[in-house]
Amino acid sequence: MATVVELNTFPIKGCAGTSLPDVVTTAAGLAHDRTFMVTDEDGVFRSQRRSPSLARIRPTVTESGITLRADGLAPIDVPVDLTAPRRDVVLFKAPFQGIDLGDDAAGWLTEALGEPSRLVRVPPEHARVTDGQVAGTSGYADSSAVHLLSLATLAELNDRLARRGAAPLPLDRFRVNVVVDGWDEPSVEDRLRRVRIGDCELAYTKLAIRCAVTTVDQQAGVKAGPEPLRTLADYRRTEGGVAFGAKFSVTRPGKLSVGDSLTIDAWGDSEF
Repeated sequence: MATVVELNTFPIKGCAGTSLPDVVTTAAGLAHDRTFMVTDEDGVFRSQRRSPSLARIRPTVTESGITLRADGLAPIDVPVDLTAPRRDVVLFKAPFQGIDLGDDAAGWLTEALGEPSRLVRVPPEHARVTDGQVAGTSGYADSSAVHLLSLATLAELNDRLARRGAAPLPLDRFRVNVVVDGWDEPSVEDRLRRVRIGDCELAYTKLAIRCAVTTVDQQAGVKAGPEPLRTLADYRRTEGGVAFGAKFSVTRPGKLSVGDSLTIDAWGDSEF
């Protein structure tokens, strides 16, 4: 029986995540996941693809807003006013709105990243529809609301890395929301179509296509070489790129907890 062994939320897109024993999901995924986003001065989102030092910023959501921390800088508490003016933001060339969180947050992020930056929050009226087999919504995530990966899938990758003389990679390279253990075979998540976990129901949208963010050392905030993309390309190449893990929409929000078992209501075929 597969069970949840780790739950992670990433409040600011591209920044460090937080592991939690319990979390409530909404239609847009785990609570606060990718609710905030760093942009340039023109509103275009920043990503570890070009700004790997985002990984060194450690956010914590508070009752009044969000706290930002990074080595070498004093923490800053950023209040959130949901009635504040909106501004245009751009995520993968798609236009959205964001609540700009002010000059103090912008100055702190600019110093932390070494490039002009601002912080925005998803407004309550955010009505983004994501793609995939079962469409859903999400905040500022790349696509679908929930990313699920099994430890068996990671173990297969690390076995292949070892065979080519490369070091194993930690789980944090993949910025996973729901980590699952208990399957003997890798990539079982590819075949999930409808799954219940705790009070929550998820529906498969698509495979998780991996990008250069997986090459960033999440502790140091620097790019660390060609892996895992080089090895994944040997055995996980699809029409859209290289896949690792699967994405899901939330069809029934609810509470998730570490230790919850997965109940699979529908299976599908794997592309591999």
